[in-house]
Amino acid sequence: MTTIEPEGWPRPRGYSNGIVAQGRLLFVAGQIGWNERGEFESDDFLAQAERALRNVVAVVRAAGGAPEHLVRLTWYVTDKSAYLAAARALGAAYRDILGPVYPAMTLVQVAALLEDRALVEIEATAVLPDR
Repeated sequence: MTTIEPEGWPRPRGYSNGIVAQGRLLFVAGQIGWNERGEFESDDFLAQAERALRNVVAVVRAAGGAPEHLVRLTWYVTDKSAYLAAARALGAAYRDILGPVYPAMTLVQVAALLEDRALVEIEATAVLPDR
């Protein structure tokens, strides 16, 4: 995989503007901050975001991949202020869960998510090595 950053653009923090990759495509459905039994363990934004990231990684690993195969993350948050307030701690948690992986990313604030207690949902695309 190769990151793409147009000449003259400022270097993005925590993401890449583009990724070129070749392999098998894995599309990960939106993951929210509940556990493997579909139960929320917290109503805290940071805790739910960490869990959603771990859920994304679990799906990628189940397909035979690893965090470094992620090429795109789309974050849906119900409260931009909660995201910004947790940004520093979220960055540390992100690096702990994914390592130094910075795919193309989008963050969108939404009015609500389907699950009433969900504060964040993350969908992903990964490119797994050809077998």
